Amino acid sequence: MVRFALYGELKAKPGKEAEVEAFLKQGAEMAKQEKGTVTWYALKEDDGAYGIFDTFEDEAGREAHLNGDIAKALMAKAADLFSEPPKIHKIDIVAEK
Repeated sequence: MVRFALYGELKAKPGKEAEVEAFLKQGAEMAKQEKGTVTWYALKEDDGAYGIFDTFEDEAGREAHLNGDIAKALMAKAADLFSEPPKIHKIDIVAEK
C-alpha cells in the first residue's frame, strides 16, 4: 500500500504552457525508471496552473525521488518556465481505494 505522496504546485509563465506540458511529459518518462515511485501524474488545472502528484510505498522512495533527476530538472528549469517557485507538499496517505 502506498503511504506517502508528493504534490507539486506549478504556475507557468504566460506563453510557456506548451513548454511546461512537454517538460511534464518528459518527467513521466523519467519517473518510469524510478524503482521507488509507484505512480506519477502530471495535472493541468486552469490559467497556467499545473500539478504533479506522485506516490510511494515508503519514505525512502519519496526521498530518493526528491533528490533524483526529475527534481533536479524541475529546479533547473523553474526560473525559465514558472512565474513562481514550485511548491512541493509532502503528503501522508491515510486511506485508498
